[in-house]
Amino acid sequence: MKKYCIILTIILTLNGCQKNSNNFTDSAIAINKKVDSLLKIMTLDEKIGQMNQYNGFWDVTGPTPKNGDAKLKFNNLKKGLVGSMLNVRGVKEITALQKIAVEETRLGIPLIIGNDVIHGYKTLSPIPLAEAASWDLKEIENSARIAAREASAAGTNWTFAPMVDISRDARWGRVMEGAGEDPFLGSLIAAARVRGFQGKDLSKHNTIAATAKHFAGYGFSESGRDYNTVDISKNTLYNVVFPPFMATVDAGVRTFMNGFNELDGVPVTGSSFLQRDILKGDWKFDGFVISDWGSIKEMIPHGYARDGEHATELAIKAGSDMDMESHLYIKKIKGLIESKKLDIKLIDDAVSRILRVKFELGLFEDPYRYLDAEREKEVLYHPDNQKGVLEMAKKSIVLLKNDNQLLPLKKKNQTIALIGALANDNNSPLGNWRTNSDNNTAITVLEGMKAYPNNTLIYSKGADVNLNAGGIVKFHEKVEINENDKSGFNAAKNAARNADVVIMVLGEDGFQSGEGRSRTDIGLPGVQQELLEEVYKVNKNIVLVLMNGRPLNINWADNNIPSIVEAWQLGSQTGNAVAQVLYGDYNPSGKLPMSFPRSVGQIPIYYNYKNTGRPGPANAVFWSHYNDEVNTPLYPFGYGLSYTSFKYSDLKIDNKTLSNNNSINVSVNLENSGEFKGKEVVQLYIRDKFASVTRPVRELKGFEMVELSPGESKVVSFEISESLLKFYSANEVWESESGFFDIFIGTDSNASFQETFELTK
Repeated sequence: MKKYCIILTIILTLNGCQKNSNNFTDSAIAINKKVDSLLKIMTLDEKIGQMNQYNGFWDVTGPTPKNGDAKLKFNNLKKGLVGSMLNVRGVKEITALQKIAVEETRLGIPLIIGNDVIHGYKTLSPIPLAEAASWDLKEIENSARIAAREASAAGTNWTFAPMVDISRDARWGRVMEGAGEDPFLGSLIAAARVRGFQGKDLSKHNTIAATAKHFAGYGFSESGRDYNTVDISKNTLYNVVFPPFMATVDAGVRTFMNGFNELDGVPVTGSSFLQRDILKGDWKFDGFVISDWGSIKEMIPHGYARDGEHATELAIKAGSDMDMESHLYIKKIKGLIESKKLDIKLIDDAVSRILRVKFELGLFEDPYRYLDAEREKEVLYHPDNQKGVLEMAKKSIVLLKNDNQLLPLKKKNQTIALIGALANDNNSPLGNWRTNSDNNTAITVLEGMKAYPNNTLIYSKGADVNLNAGGIVKFHEKVEINENDKSGFNAAKNAARNADVVIMVLGEDGFQSGEGRSRTDIGLPGVQQELLEEVYKVNKNIVLVLMNGRPLNINWADNNIPSIVEAWQLGSQTGNAVAQVLYGDYNPSGKLPMSFPRSVGQIPIYYNYKNTGRPGPANAVFWSHYNDEVNTPLYPFGYGLSYTSFKYSDLKIDNKTLSNNNSINVSVNLENSGEFKGKEVVQLYIRDKFASVTRPVRELKGFEMVELSPGESKVVSFEISESLLKFYSANEVWESESGFFDIFIGTDSNASFQETFELTK
């Protein structure tokens, strides 16, 4: 046995192994002992190497790099100067890498393999914003579980997800990657995704370490422009931005990622306030922090760091433990230690955090536990995974409008015109952040509709969305939108003219949202709006199916189109999910996680706004409003219809006074007053009427999904305790304050059933 194996065997044997209530292979105490023992025999270079992450830089099973940057990285890998790699995919490639790290370096410390597993690995679930529209925490957790099973089967053991940034700006492309505008819903979804990725035992071969990102404030980028400045108050930071991150810590997330933005004049990668004071201090987070791609080096153009050496010093002192693709730690840390600009204790702390997660993943016990080629073949694209993402997709669809009960469609004796390039697109519905998956693997809406053969289905493209139609747009490429080609309009109108119902699938290309994909015009891209209006002239029985990664401006459609379905980008099973909803085999139950604006000029728009001193409305002009548009969104947060109808009645509260020692219960009767079995998300909102700092007009504080048959009713109850009323106060602590509170219960954030109670201290 090689020398390094003897060393690691001694470490593992001396420190023992035991089970504990956290379900990790070793207790935290045992792991810490092993980390300390390993740290003592590591050289400074080896420690620095653990803090260095490289992107995949060569075909591992091909020839060895002979020169250039790839050769340097390869040599560093063989010297044990690499702690992690990302964007290396598949058991064959990762095994070859891990063998170098484990069998050819002095200490044989295994690599942790990172990847952007955002909404699936091969089998894709809906984009995260769509999943959030389900309000179904168990299904969201299961979606992350499916992603973890596939990713781990392909050798990945660490994902850069979930993104838990709260955002109120639909222009920002990365809204597709998060859970929307609300910190309460966002916190519950963040925790569900962490549980799904990490499971109950991180050392199992089918779990992966999760990453909470981007810490913090990235979702508030000014003007919705990616990578832009963030300038928000401490009140917003604590009460809106922090809660989902706090929820991931409570759920046991093992890594955090900082970001590209600045906060309070400091790039967050260099923010000791965020990373040391809050995360590792107040929240006692014991995992490690990784930079975003190149964000350490980017502190130079920010104007915060003088040069690479200074950027490295700032990042280390701030608490950024691992460098993703800046290549600065590997070049600069040793000199900073030797010149005494950095304390070796900071390096030891960072390395111990990284090693701890590797021990928790079981990589020291078996570096190849994730590397089973037979399991890879068996798990990827497994039919059970397809069933799981189909359920997730159906639950993510939101019915926005259904005048005259145009939906659900009749299953026979109808002529249906299906129009839109996206209806026959098996790539765009996969959405962004799916670089691990295979192109053109989505079920199209056309394919899904063909599963109902007793109607006559006529398809017409109408117009391409992008100029690269039929080709593949890569992750780093810009989408070129079709702004001029209307050559397919006449064929589409002819198809629609004699149809009983027209289904128009319109929206964004899959790469029009995501990182670097901000938009100032969030209407239907290209010539699609004109296509919609032209088809409407010949047949007004239109069902508009939206396929998009963000809220869109659809005022014209809302005013004219009788039925509108928000189908987002639903992943691998898109077409089956859409068809089953359109035909009523699944009654839509989704609710919006973000408000839809009437105009881009309203953005940022969100339900939990502050009232201001002049809330209005008033007859005079001197109140907070627009002269050319109403204040309200087109569709509010929490909004979503069903094929059936629900009636709320009999709101009750069992006590009008709440103290620290008791709780109160509020209930409402919900009745299915329609003709279909369906699900309703009953939502509880609370308003703190006055406080030491101004509070929102209402905040989501609870919800329950209820399924009822026609004529069936149920009493839905919510428990309200003092802890539910806590916020970051003027005292700069999390606390509740005595006073009066309004309760609202209903179908969305405009819920009107109201009661009042008093909190006494």
